[in-house]
Amino acid sequence: MHYFWDLNSGNPYVITHFPSPDSIDGYRSNSTDTSALINEPVDDDYIALTQLPDYASQAGWVNESERSAFIEKNRLRFLRAYQKQALQSIQSAVAEGKTRFLFEMATGTGKTLTSAAVIKLFLRTGNARRVLFLVDRLELEDQANKAFNFLLKNDFTSLIYKEQRGDWRKAEIVVTTVQSLMVNNKFERLFNPNDFDLVISDESHRSIGGNARAVFEYFTGFKLGLTATPKDYLKKFDAGKSDDPREFERRMLMDTYRTFGCESGEPTFRYSLLDGVKDGFLINPIVVDARTDITTQLLSDEGYSVTLPISEDEEESKETFYQRDFEKKFFSEPTNRVFCETFLANAMRDPVSGDIGKGLVFAVSQHHAARLTQMLNEIADQMFPGRYKSDFAVQVTSQIKGAQQYTINFANNNLLGSANFIDSYKTSKARICVTVGMMTTGYDCPDILNLALMRPVFSPQDFVQIKGRGTRKHNFLEQLFDDQLKDAVVEPQKLHFKLFDFFANCEYFEEKFDYDEILELPKPRSGGGGGEPPPPPELYDSLDPDAIQEVRETQIGVEGMRIDRMFFKRFEDQVQADSELRQHVDDENWEQAAAELVRKYFHKPKEFFDEEKLSKAAGVDRRVSLREILEKVFGLIDEFKSKDELLEEEFHKFMLDLQPEDAQHISAIKYFFKAYATDGELREIIKEGRFAELHVHPGFTVTDYRAVPEQWRNRVPQYVRDYLPLDRFM
Repeated sequence: MHYFWDLNSGNPYVITHFPSPDSIDGYRSNSTDTSALINEPVDDDYIALTQLPDYASQAGWVNESERSAFIEKNRLRFLRAYQKQALQSIQSAVAEGKTRFLFEMATGTGKTLTSAAVIKLFLRTGNARRVLFLVDRLELEDQANKAFNFLLKNDFTSLIYKEQRGDWRKAEIVVTTVQSLMVNNKFERLFNPNDFDLVISDESHRSIGGNARAVFEYFTGFKLGLTATPKDYLKKFDAGKSDDPREFERRMLMDTYRTFGCESGEPTFRYSLLDGVKDGFLINPIVVDARTDITTQLLSDEGYSVTLPISEDEEESKETFYQRDFEKKFFSEPTNRVFCETFLANAMRDPVSGDIGKGLVFAVSQHHAARLTQMLNEIADQMFPGRYKSDFAVQVTSQIKGAQQYTINFANNNLLGSANFIDSYKTSKARICVTVGMMTTGYDCPDILNLALMRPVFSPQDFVQIKGRGTRKHNFLEQLFDDQLKDAVVEPQKLHFKLFDFFANCEYFEEKFDYDEILELPKPRSGGGGGEPPPPPELYDSLDPDAIQEVRETQIGVEGMRIDRMFFKRFEDQVQADSELRQHVDDENWEQAAAELVRKYFHKPKEFFDEEKLSKAAGVDRRVSLREILEKVFGLIDEFKSKDELLEEEFHKFMLDLQPEDAQHISAIKYFFKAYATDGELREIIKEGRFAELHVHPGFTVTDYRAVPEQWRNRVPQYVRDYLPLDRFM
């Protein structure tokens, strides 16, 4: 292992290759002066002075009666008291010699504006020449870049890396997704460790989660993490239940705090949802606990049991389902319908038009979202005959063409039309967006009045983010352009919103909210009486055995071996000609590209392409992923990495994250890491403590295990379980 050690600034950094002479010269020429940063005055007009330096001398500001209109016209942004405190907390931390900082700020409290102020603080005082802003989603990339250009363009230049790959050095602010830098280890090949003097990770619990942390750790200098997920949400978790998916979230979040030097759980600065509510900047929800008979049983320890007949001659069998099975193994049309009916019957109304207030519905899967959308449109047509004509609810998921634009149109109040019923009131005709994960984070739509969790949530991060979609305040008169109608609106301010919870998610995650409204739900349309659950829906038929229509055996001869060698080339030629797929790849819409690849080309008669066959045809000793296949086909990588090359990369990321103190044991740790990642039998032996079997294990012996330092015997399995996609090494 090699280190880069600046004797003036403190601790050494692990580096993966020797820096170039130009990189060293650049580092020397950028001698930082932390005293300038520590003593920089930060007032509420810190950003406004960049936007309009002489604003205070202009007539519109001097005349107090015109000041509000002047601020709105020039779109000036002033820091709130807590945002100034966030910057002051960094100044104090730097004065203490710290180089890593973590802001825990609730959704809707202005993390982007605060980030812009932090960026100005470092650039203006000469403590940074260039800033890297990392996000984990394409929509957040564009959103952040637009915000920085809007707020800081008079002093600094911001760009998106993938759009100006050759000119990124000309900008002071570079915005990118962490995934873009991870492709083929681009962060190591194209950048020097000291190319960025400040690295900011937005939603850091996600953007540098797992082995993506290697990107973050590669760059030297100051580091700032932003998160909206408070550690307090983890206090109910039992660390001993490692099979609980929420335990994984706990570890990830604790890793985030550790990364920024906050092992105690105290961030550099914290501003919670309750702080925002208390100060009048945010609002709390009305939580609507709406469990049906079936979801109540799915949530119970006993689960929901159904009786399935096997055949006329055999006894019936009993099957038990739990909350995580909903819309995966267990399907219930009556349950979904009662969700939709309850939601629309009790949803908050728009204070101007009286329509159902705008809302987001969160589904389990794309298929589930499609069916909920259809049901909501059917029920809306019954409630408001001829009003919406199937435009009431819209599915917004990654596989829907134009879904990203739908999210923008919904926020701008023109999704499927605007001002459809009141000419002077600009509000979206579509009232409900049904989504899975696209609109959970970084989505700003302040006039949302209704949120519905029609799925169980296992991630505290997701729960906090979903809830945060409704916490922003809003004045509905901003979209009304008729003064006479304005006077008739009784309550124009958004003072609360409703959070419909059909799976007791709030009860599990949230201890500080009271359930303000518990509804008596309409009975499912099952024909059953009393409190009995409805009979198993027809979709249970999918559990019956399937039947093969035809059996055709073909002996592969010697000529087939050549076909196998040409198999990938034929596949490559077909896919390269697909302009739609190429566009998805260029836009880095990997989920949609993978889905299109499978739908169009996999498991078709004659060729029958699939991942396993393509891996063999390419001569790779492991199973390649759909993303790797797309990267190879469209020239983003020259060849597939072998199993051992991948293992070397993963081990390198592991070392960057945990950094062992004694280099003499690295070889033993690496051998254990590789063996554990590739040998399922060894993983079972270690997990169950059957260490005596290592005496006869062919690939990893007792001697090998004893050579691994004791603390690393736990760290390696934990890291492999949490962060390595083991199917890549099959």
